[in-house]
Amino acid sequence: MDLSSLPLFVVACLAINMIPGPDVTYIVSNTMKGQMASGIKAAIGLGVGYFVHTLAACLGLSAIILSSAMAFSIVKWLGAAYLVYLGALSLLSMWRGSNKIVVEESTDANKNIFIQGLIVSVLNPKVALFFLSFLPQFIDTSTDLVSLQILILGLLFSTLATVCNVLYASAGTWLFSKSNSKQFSRALEGVSGALLIGLAGKIAFTERQ
Repeated sequence: MDLSSLPLFVVACLAINMIPGPDVTYIVSNTMKGQMASGIKAAIGLGVGYFVHTLAACLGLSAIILSSAMAFSIVKWLGAAYLVYLGALSLLSMWRGSNKIVVEESTDANKNIFIQGLIVSVLNPKVALFFLSFLPQFIDTSTDLVSLQILILGLLFSTLATVCNVLYASAGTWLFSKSNSKQFSRALEGVSGALLIGLAGKIAFTERQ
């Protein structure tokens, strides 16, 4: 793991997790329909789900790296292409101004918010695909500690994601009740999209190890 790339990893994680999406909608919805504690429970449940994806990525990516350098190279290039796709979607959404947090009115007072957040995260195939495309870009395959690198990066991503989600649980209700919330969401989408495409470019122009 190249320590010099960690600042980029952290910035990319923060930008990606700050962009309003399904997870943010789930958190803000629970905060609006319940209390602050409900939003925090939802955020923690999602965070535990991210950790499950981290373990899965650790096992899956390690197996790919150990089995074939060519296979891992293909995964990295496909991952870079996927990041470009996500970045382009984010920029397009910003351009159209189509993003909007929608809070459902119905609520179930007896539901287990933590468990539901965990299930939402674990069963989201987009999260798994994102882990498989995002983490490989920062892995140094010249060392024998590939699994440890994936685990550290995955835990860092999960921690930063949970911090962002807790912030949304704390301030999301106030933030998205403002008249300029749409402009704020568009700005986050633009920054996130640019960083995703830039990250993919880093792969394309970095010499292979």
